[in-house]
Amino acid sequence: MIARVIQITKPMHLSVKLKQLQLTDKDSGEVVERPIEDLGVLVVEHPQVTWTHVLMQELVEHNVAVVICDARHMPSGLLLPLSGNTLQQERFAAQVNAGLPLKKQLWQQTIKAKIGNQAGVLESLEKEGEALRYLAKQVRSGDVDNHEAQAARRYWSQLFLDEFRREREGDWPNPALNYGYAILRAATARALVAAGLLPTLGIHHHNRYNAYALADDIMEPYRPYVDIMVMDAMDIGHDNLDKYCRQHLLGMLHIDVVDEKGKGPLMVALQRTAQSLCTSYQEGECLITYPVYDT
Repeated sequence: MIARVIQITKPMHLSVKLKQLQLTDKDSGEVVERPIEDLGVLVVEHPQVTWTHVLMQELVEHNVAVVICDARHMPSGLLLPLSGNTLQQERFAAQVNAGLPLKKQLWQQTIKAKIGNQAGVLESLEKEGEALRYLAKQVRSGDVDNHEAQAARRYWSQLFLDEFRREREGDWPNPALNYGYAILRAATARALVAAGLLPTLGIHHHNRYNAYALADDIMEPYRPYVDIMVMDAMDIGHDNLDKYCRQHLLGMLHIDVVDEKGKGPLMVALQRTAQSLCTSYQEGECLITYPVYDT
């Protein structure tokens, strides 16, 4: 079953009854119920949302990623369980003991997949992606030549206008990209925890203040799927990060992607990637898999 994504955009009280999430509209009193076991991500955007402690316990037990948004509706916090897998201790140990050569190989495969998917996005828009495909083939262990940055310059200049600059605080469509990436990061962290991995311990990112360094690593090849959703949002007329644009971008988690198991929802592909990373740590070799952008 595909995990449900719920977005809270108005004043509500959230509680639980008989394993059901109860969403009570504070204005009308209307109550809507959703099975907690079906939830994957809960995005809380409105400042007048309240919830019970028992509900938070239930959400954590069912590995639901709870995303808290700030006054600009941008994700600013994430709640995940401390224990998401029965074999967590064993898998933590394999992750901690992974050697540098393996981490470099994992990062090499990650960047090759990211650049390849960027090329796929460009080609789906009838733009030139061959140069990126060439760069992807040249990525060495650890991406020591920083092909990721070289590809990014080519990619952004083609995807949007030449004068576009990808910046955290930049003009439109940067806010849409930031929102999409933040949601993707939460879903990636959820998949890693469910696989019994520690999302803080990255294979490449290692900022001492970053609690989700591994999520930042693993989400890289998935970023182009956010980019194409932003392009779609712009094509249908969205020019700001309003409620409807955010709803559109949340749909990214359910779009079909293609990996070695075939076609399926992006959230399912994230779970497979996380599990393949876990296998890589346990086997001591690079066995990580990512979806390939299907043009």
